[in-house]
Amino acid sequence: MNSKQFPEPSRLTLPNLLTGFRFVAAPVLLWLAWHGYALLFMGLLAVALLTDGLDGLIARLTGQTSEFGATLDSWADVITYLTVTVCCWWLWPDVVRRELVFVGMMVASCLLPALAGMVKFGRFTSYHTWGVKIAAAAMGLTLYLLFLGGPVWPFRTAAVICIVAAFEEIAITWLLPEPESNVRSIWDVMKRSLPGG
Repeated sequence: MNSKQFPEPSRLTLPNLLTGFRFVAAPVLLWLAWHGYALLFMGLLAVALLTDGLDGLIARLTGQTSEFGATLDSWADVITYLTVTVCCWWLWPDVVRRELVFVGMMVASCLLPALAGMVKFGRFTSYHTWGVKIAAAAMGLTLYLLFLGGPVWPFRTAAVICIVAAFEEIAITWLLPEPESNVRSIWDVMKRSLPGG
């Protein structure tokens, strides 16, 4: 059998499989939302968000970090953000309309850094900064609070955090001479230009 029919063994790692779960979950989330299964949607989304938190951690702990894994994770993030936006529009249209500015900020925070990377490097960036990690956690937690009838200010605060994290990623793209993966913060990039950096 032709070995080229199978992916490289190094790509079939637990972290990459966890990331891949989000690609598989996206059409299921869309189906659940379209048919109005809000609780099942929220349950599956919780699992997807959990895999987003675990894939990078497991990759670092097991020494299985890779350029492929970082890029795959970034694509999975974009797919998840866009899927969740569409699903929430179908399930809770009144809430989404009321919070449209903040929903738009969250979507923009995902798309604008990707666009900046495409413009400068001709490819998708995958920095996985601490700011983005904090923003993703804030978005995930406050989304549940919002759609379960809680206060709106945590969601709006999370949207602002997402935009700040996006601007940091865009600034990193502007400062880097060539693309890199897993850049923790803009400070990590800036200190390289300092004496002894």
